[in-house]
Amino acid sequence: MNKPLAFLIVSIIVLITLPVFFITIPILIIIYNSLIRKRNQVDYAFSAIDVMLKKRSDLVPNVVASVNKIMTHEKELFEQITKLRSDIASQEGDSKERFELENQMSQLLGQINVTMENYPEIKSNENMILLQRTLNETEEQIGASRRMYNAAVVNFNNSIQTFPNNLIATIAEHKQKAYFEATEQERTNPSVKNLFGA
Repeated sequence: MNKPLAFLIVSIIVLITLPVFFITIPILIIIYNSLIRKRNQVDYAFSAIDVMLKKRSDLVPNVVASVNKIMTHEKELFEQITKLRSDIASQEGDSKERFELENQMSQLLGQINVTMENYPEIKSNENMILLQRTLNETEEQIGASRRMYNAAVVNFNNSIQTFPNNLIATIAEHKQKAYFEATEQERTNPSVKNLFGA
């Protein structure tokens, strides 16, 4: 339906119903306001998707970096302890070198104790669980935001296509909104392996 035809139909309806003028105008206002509210709901739902995508964009690399750093720190600490153990085993019983190595071992073990006291949850496997949980929660929130957006689009599109709303929608130049659909890149599973640089 084109704009002049819709305007003509609305004008005829208003003229025919002039005796009931006080009924027609409020109905038109209610319809118009309803369309505006539904359009704003679509915009709001779309902004929720943007917020969640921004959250994922900011959060996931930071969580991955912190998990990676903790894993690297733990790995280096345990590698140093293992090397020192073998160095100590190769030294003579009461040599000066052995005592120095034992002192280094005490310092490293002290680092582990301090780390575990301050951060008892710092264990690589727990950090990986945290990373997985964070990724799952973020993806679920993004999915919920997308569903909310598509529901708002269905509601809006139905409103502007049904009579008599379609007459007011045509005059107000409301256009159908597009559904949120995943791109090809989004349909593929994200590779966390690439984030770790493996």
